[in-house]
Amino acid sequence: MKKIRVLIIDDSALVRQTLFNILSNDPEIEVVGTAADPYIAAQKINEVTPDVITLDVEMPRMDGLTFLKKLMSQHPIPVVIISTLTEKGTDTALHALELGAVEVVAKPKVNTKDLLEKVSKELCDKIKIAATAFVKRRSPSDVQTAGQIVPKFSADAVLSKKTTHSLIQTTEIVIAVGASTGGTEALKTFLMDMPVDAPGIIIVQHMPETFTKQFAKRLDSLCAITVKEAENGDAVFPGQALIAPGNMHMLLKRSGARYHVEVKDGPLVNRHRPAVDVLFRSVARYAGKNSMGVIMTGMGDDGAKGLLEMRESGAHTIAQDEKTCVVFGMPKEAIKLNAANEILPLNKISSYIINKIKN
Repeated sequence: MKKIRVLIIDDSALVRQTLFNILSNDPEIEVVGTAADPYIAAQKINEVTPDVITLDVEMPRMDGLTFLKKLMSQHPIPVVIISTLTEKGTDTALHALELGAVEVVAKPKVNTKDLLEKVSKELCDKIKIAATAFVKRRSPSDVQTAGQIVPKFSADAVLSKKTTHSLIQTTEIVIAVGASTGGTEALKTFLMDMPVDAPGIIIVQHMPETFTKQFAKRLDSLCAITVKEAENGDAVFPGQALIAPGNMHMLLKRSGARYHVEVKDGPLVNRHRPAVDVLFRSVARYAGKNSMGVIMTGMGDDGAKGLLEMRESGAHTIAQDEKTCVVFGMPKEAIKLNAANEILPLNKISSYIINKIKN
């Protein structure tokens, strides 16, 4: 089997060596070079043509964002950002995703070597995900400003499956959305197309723990609706989208005709926390036919079974089509299960939902 060829770009010699050791220990990955700055990296790319690049954002001579912008306009290659996710760093990493980066891995400020080694499995997995991603050429005008394998639990680990559905129809519709790799840009497109009176929206996007608050703030500044990181007990109401906090599951709950979210700890589900399957199951249980479900771009199968449970409960369900996905994993698995009523391109999903609700 052909190995995934990786180029490491980081100004820290310690980080370069640590990443080299971690990635070289994976039999599916080959490190074909390292570079201390983007100028050296540009020479290496011409020499070795990597499948994936790992990129720091704070570097001398040329910062990572400038390099990424040039790379995506001239020679698109899947990029995994490895960044120190302080508040400022998180905002920078979000900008990197807007510029075309595929994934982000948090780089600790202290004990860098030891802590990177602890997330070695995650890092290798994200390299493999990136290698499958569809990365398109972008012009500057396109952009607005080795650990142990974790057991793969199902949503049963957080919420048992209900066997009967006898929910009363209400006038309040809930839209549940799940996304992973490529989801930050997909969600931006989806939410920016939503009118100010859109139904309440609840979202699980696989992200690092420090990431979701800044992500929600950024979306809130761009969208007609309000977007915020969910807090335990937040009401679900029209004109607002709630994003599950990183490293916490989010479930829909119902009190009478009113909906709210529960944010809670719990085991990893499909090796994720938050997990889309957990959210979708809770929506199937507490909203049923009063809901719509959307599964977007992402690697793996998280959300596929949950979307099927939503459809079986009477919800109308949508999968993003292959052409507009960065990684056609999660939607593909949902489609295989016949969990989606509709398969739509990203730019048609919001208008379809609004028209469906009106009609």
